[in-house]
Amino acid sequence: MTTIVFLGAGSVVFTRELLTDIFAFPELADARIVLHDIDNERLETASALAARVAEASGARPEVRATTDRRAALDGADFVINTIQVGMYAATRTDFDVPARFGLRQTIGDTIGVGGIFRGLRTFPVLAGIAADMAELCPDAWLLNYTNPMAMNVTYLARVAPRLRVLGLCHSVHWTVHGLCELIGVPFEEVSYDSAGVNHQAWILRWERDGADLYPALDEAIAADPELRRRVRVDLYRRLGYYPTETSEHSAEYVPWYLRHDAEIARLRIPVGAYLGISEDNLLVYAATRADPGPVELRRDATEYAPQVIHSMVTGTPRRIVANVANRGLIGNLPDGFAVEVPAVVDATGARPQPMGDLPPQLAAVNRPYASVGELTVAAAVTGDPRLVRQAAMVDPNTAASLTLDAIWAMCDALTEAHGDLLPEALRA
Repeated sequence: MTTIVFLGAGSVVFTRELLTDIFAFPELADARIVLHDIDNERLETASALAARVAEASGARPEVRATTDRRAALDGADFVINTIQVGMYAATRTDFDVPARFGLRQTIGDTIGVGGIFRGLRTFPVLAGIAADMAELCPDAWLLNYTNPMAMNVTYLARVAPRLRVLGLCHSVHWTVHGLCELIGVPFEEVSYDSAGVNHQAWILRWERDGADLYPALDEAIAADPELRRRVRVDLYRRLGYYPTETSEHSAEYVPWYLRHDAEIARLRIPVGAYLGISEDNLLVYAATRADPGPVELRRDATEYAPQVIHSMVTGTPRRIVANVANRGLIGNLPDGFAVEVPAVVDATGARPQPMGDLPPQLAAVNRPYASVGELTVAAAVTGDPRLVRQAAMVDPNTAASLTLDAIWAMCDALTEAHGDLLPEALRA
């Protein structure tokens, strides 16, 4: 029996979607599902929801729930990580404190000061998970969804190099899906390649029957002025390759947009968007707890974790997109930092595909992102709080918006606000 553990199972909507996709595979319909969360109420809600999904799917899994992480991990084959350390209160801090210094953010979960401090409070939990897995399920795969994805995968590669880790994100899939809708081409009929870093990768090839589809996208953009009012369309027109994450995300990874009122208006950038998303998630959770409603089954599994598990259990080969430490996978990005590349998964495991060098302009945009992540990970590994400030100094949006004195003062304020959520050595 395959044992699948959910860490952070209290993220009930995501847990429901993942379980729906898992139970869609007959070979996984009798899996052992272990739900873990540190919040008893959320865990209870997730457990009830799991039972409803199983019943609607006609599956007969063994489901158990526990607040004891070690008990959850004991004997696991796959561990799906969706934790959010500090929850909404910490996210609110990540936005409110920088806003007092005049720094604008949109999502705050990848790089920027929001990503830096989210990473710093997540790393200690990841280290504990890695240590537990090394002892209790050393051959298991950790399938990570938690952001900041690239920093988390890089950190795990540093502190637990033997751990089997895949960082999974659906942004590439849904980017290509949306592009296909835009030009009226069925998604099932296209092939594509992407590479870069999580939330800032690039569609390098996008074809139908061997024909390049980028010219059709150019025509659609030329015909619709409103399309040109999107950050990632603006980036595409200037860099030549389409970025793989939403405009809300893309705006805060570069220095060119958020510091300018006119650019925010021109490109309709929703400053502080993630606060609204987080508040909506809280409302959805409350509504789900009060009345779970009918379970809607999807025809096809679209999330990567269920596909990875099915491929490794059954030997069915699949090509996905994964985040892994860069070991010769992208030649002109830093060695060891997590990159996002195609990977083949089957019964033998996962094989990331080398992609050579990125076009130089794309690598040039990715490198500052990687520098922020490298310095943040180094801060956690060495316990040097100066590296936290230096990570913020080289962040493109932060550097474009604030003076150095303001950056350091902002990091001091965030450190004080997050308190014991941060590693003890970095609370200075």
